Amino acid sequence: MTEVRPAAAASASLWERDRELDAVRRAVDDLCADHSSSGSLLVFRGEAGLGKTALLAETRRIAEERGCTVWSARGGETLKSVPYNVVRQLLQPALVTMLPEEARDYLGDWYDIAGPALGIADPGDRQADPQGVCDGLVAAVRRLAERDWPLVLLIDDAHWADQETLRWLAAFAERLHDLSVLVVVARRPGEVTGPRARHLDAIAATAAQSVATLSALTPDAVAGLTRATVGAHADGAFCREVWAVTDGNPYDTVELLAKVLDSELDPTEGSAGELRALNRSARGGGLVARLEGLGIDATRFAWAAAILGTGITVDLVARLTTMSLEQAERCAELLTSARILTPPDPAGGQASHGDLEFVHPLIATAVYHSIPDALRRAMHGIAAQIVTDLGLGAAAASRHLLQVHPDDDAELVDQLREAAREHLAVGAPDAARQCLERALQEPPRPEVQGHVHYELGCATLLTAPARTIDHLRTALALPGLDGAERVDAVIRLSQALLHNDQLEQAVRTVEAEAARHEEGPARMRLRAVQFMWEGIYAGESATPGRSARLAELADACTGRDNSERALLILRGFDAMTHGENAEEVVEACDRALVNGRLAPGLGWTDTEWGVELLMMLGSSYAYTDRLDRAENLFSEALRTYTSAGWSGGHLALAHAFLGLAFRRQGRLKDAEQVLRESLRIAERVGRGLPLYWSATCGLVDTLLARGQVEEAWSIAEQYGFAPPYPSTIVLPDTRSVRGRLLLAVGRTEEGINELEAAEKAAAARGGHNPVLAPWTVDLARVLAGHDPARAARLAADARRQAERFGTDTAIGEALRCAAVLETGQRQVRLTAQAVAHLEASPCQYEHAAARVEHGLAARSAAELDRGLMLARSCGADGLVRQAERALATLTG
Repeated sequence: MTEVRPAAAASASLWERDRELDAVRRAVDDLCADHSSSGSLLVFRGEAGLGKTALLAETRRIAEERGCTVWSARGGETLKSVPYNVVRQLLQPALVTMLPEEARDYLGDWYDIAGPALGIADPGDRQADPQGVCDGLVAAVRRLAERDWPLVLLIDDAHWADQETLRWLAAFAERLHDLSVLVVVARRPGEVTGPRARHLDAIAATAAQSVATLSALTPDAVAGLTRATVGAHADGAFCREVWAVTDGNPYDTVELLAKVLDSELDPTEGSAGELRALNRSARGGGLVARLEGLGIDATRFAWAAAILGTGITVDLVARLTTMSLEQAERCAELLTSARILTPPDPAGGQASHGDLEFVHPLIATAVYHSIPDALRRAMHGIAAQIVTDLGLGAAAASRHLLQVHPDDDAELVDQLREAAREHLAVGAPDAARQCLERALQEPPRPEVQGHVHYELGCATLLTAPARTIDHLRTALALPGLDGAERVDAVIRLSQALLHNDQLEQAVRTVEAEAARHEEGPARMRLRAVQFMWEGIYAGESATPGRSARLAELADACTGRDNSERALLILRGFDAMTHGENAEEVVEACDRALVNGRLAPGLGWTDTEWGVELLMMLGSSYAYTDRLDRAENLFSEALRTYTSAGWSGGHLALAHAFLGLAFRRQGRLKDAEQVLRESLRIAERVGRGLPLYWSATCGLVDTLLARGQVEEAWSIAEQYGFAPPYPSTIVLPDTRSVRGRLLLAVGRTEEGINELEAAEKAAAARGGHNPVLAPWTVDLARVLAGHDPARAARLAADARRQAERFGTDTAIGEALRCAAVLETGQRQVRLTAQAVAHLEASPCQYEHAAARVEHGLAARSAAELDRGLMLARSCGADGLVRQAERALATLTG
C-alpha cells in the first residue's frame, strides 16, 4: 500500500465531474442565499464504481464549507427489508441528541406517529397508518430543517433503500418547493422492481432536469490518473490498456493501479498484457479467490461482516463466527490491509454503529454471494439469535429470519408473527407481509396456519384488497379460526370485497356466516354488516323486503350495545336515502348515541365496525337538516384521523364528508377548500375507489353552486367524473350532479338523459330522498319549456316526496321547482312560500337562491338585495352576478 491511493481514489471519482459539481455548488448557493429559499433535489445516477459516493462526499465538503448542516445515509443490499432503515440513519443522529421531552416538544403532534418509525418512541397499541407515518416523517424533517438551516440530506445507494424510506422520500421531494432543504440522491439505474422502483421513478420525475447520469472516464482522464498514480513515465500504450481493461470505471481503475503498485509492474507497453490478469482479482470470482488466499479465518470474518451488512463490530463478528476476540481482531487487520474492509470514514458522514465497513458495495456484494447457500442461511439464523439475545426485538431480527431455510420450526413462526406485529405498529405493512409470507413457508403447525393467513390478510388490507381476499378466504377455510376472531375475519373479508368492487360477494359472505350462528352478539354484528353493505349498494335492491326487515329489527333495539347501535344507524340511513319521514330518521340516529356522543368502541379509529357506518350516521344528519350535528361528527373525524396519523383513505373521506356538510350549510368556499384537499389525498390513495368519487362529485357540485361552471367541467374531465359509476352509493348523488353539470355547459340532451338515468336508479332502489338525489327538481326545470305536462307531473311528485320527508329544505326546494312552471302572482306566492321554508332551513345557499328568485318574480329590489347579501356570504359568485344584473335592471 502507498500513501497516494486515497488521493488517487478521490481524484479518479471526481475527474470529469465538473458539470455535476457545478450543479452542486449552485444548489448549495441557492440554499444558503435565504432562509426562505425553496429546496431542491439532485439525483446522480450511474453504474457501480462510477463515483457516486465520491460525489456525495464532495457535496458534503462543499456544503460544510458554506456552513450547512449535513445528514447522510446509505441503502444496503441486505437491508432492503428493514423498514425506515435509511430515514432512521438520516434523522436519528439529530434526534438522539435531544432529551425525550425535548424531542416530543419539537415534533409536537407528530411525535407519537413518526417517533416509533424513527426508533425514538414506543409504538402504540393499534396498527399505524403508513401514509400517516410518511406524512409525520415529512413534518419531522420540516421542523428539523427550520432548526438546522441550511440543511443538506445525502442518500447514497438509494436503489437499496427500504420501501418505506423511498415512499417518504418521494413524498418529501414533492414538497421541497416550500422546504429550505437540499436533497442529493445517488443510485444505480435498474436494480429495482415493484413499488420501490415506482417511488424511485417518482423521485426522479420530481428532480426533472436535475438528474445527472454519470459516464465512464475518457481515455485521456484514465491516462492522467494512471500517470498521477504510478508515475509520469507511464507510456501511452500502458495507459490505453488500463482504460480498455477497466472500461474507464473509476473504482476499477483505482483498484487496478493499486495492484500495479503492489506488484511493482513497470508501466510500459511491454507490461500492458499483465493488466487483465491483475484486474480479474478486483471483482467477482477474482475477489473471492483473493479473499480465500487470506485464509479460512479471514474468509469467515468477511462472510460474517457481509451477513451483518451494517453495524459491523469485531465483537459481533466474533460471536457470529465463534472466534476468539483476538482471532477476530487479527482477521479485521488482515482484511483492512487487503482493502476489503475499512474503518468508517468520519468525513463521509455516514451513520455507523460499527468498527468496520466494506471498502465498496461491490466488494460487499461479491463476498455475500460467495457464501455457500446453506451456510449463508445458517449464519443468518445465528445472527437472528444474537440480535434476539441482545434484546433488540423480533422486528430487528426479522431481516435475518427471512433468509433462514424453512425447517418446520414453530418457534421461528412465532418470531416472524411477532415481528409482523411490530412492523405494523410502526406503519410498515409491507415488511409485515414479508414476515408472514415467510412464516407460511416454514410451514406453521396446522392449528396455527389459519391464524397466519388471517394476520396476513389484515396486514395487506390497506394496500392490496385482492391479496387480502385470498388470504382471508384461506384462513376461513382452515381449522383454528374460531369465535370473535373468525367473525372479524369474515367482516374484514367483506370489506376487502367491497373495496375490490365485489359488493354482492361482500353481502353474501356475511350473510352465509350469519346463518352459521345462533342468535346473539356475533350474529347481530354480522347481520348489521350485511345490512350496511346492502344499504350502500347503488343498483337495484338485491334483497326484497330488506328495508322492512331492517325497520323491524331496529324497532326492537334499545341501543344497549354496539350491534344494536349499528342497526339503528343503518335504519336511519336507509330511511333517509328512501325519503321516509325525517323526524323518524333523526330519532333512530339519536338512539344510537350515548349522551349525544359516539359510544366507546364505535369511534372513528375503532376497527370493529369500520368508517362506513359513521359516515352513514353523519350523512343522515346532513340530509335531515341537522347540519350542526353532521359538521360536529365530520370535524371530529378529521381531528381524530389527523392526530392519529391516518392520512390515507380515512382522511380523504373525512375531508369529503366535512365538505358535504359545508356545502349543505352554504359555506361554499370552505366546502371547496376541504373537497380539494380530499381529492388530493384520494388521488394519492388511488383512483376508482368510492372515496375518490365522493371527493370528485362533491367538488363538482360545490363549484356549480358557486357558479364556476368551466372549473367544474375541467375537474370532471381531469378526474374522470363520468359513467361507469361505482356500485356503491356516492354522496351527493353522482347522476344528479353529472346531469346538472351537463345542463350547465349546454349539453342539454345529455343532461336530460343523465337525470332520467337517475330517475330509473331511484325507482330500482325503491324510492329516494329528493334532497340527496335532486334529479326531480332539475329535470322538471329543464323540461318546463318543451314538455310542460311532464314537468308539472315531476314538480308535483317532488312536492309530495318533500312533504313526506318533511324538512324545510326539501319542501322549499320543491316549491322553488313548482314556481318555475308558473307565472304572475302564482309564481310570486310559490317563491314566497319557498323563501319562508328555506329561511327556517340551515341551507343558506338554497335560501339565497330562493330570495333572488322571489325578488325576480315580485320585481322587488329589497328582496333581491337580501338575496344578494346572502349569496355573497355563501361565496355563490354566479348567484351574486344574477342578483346584481337584476338589481341594475330594476333600478335603471
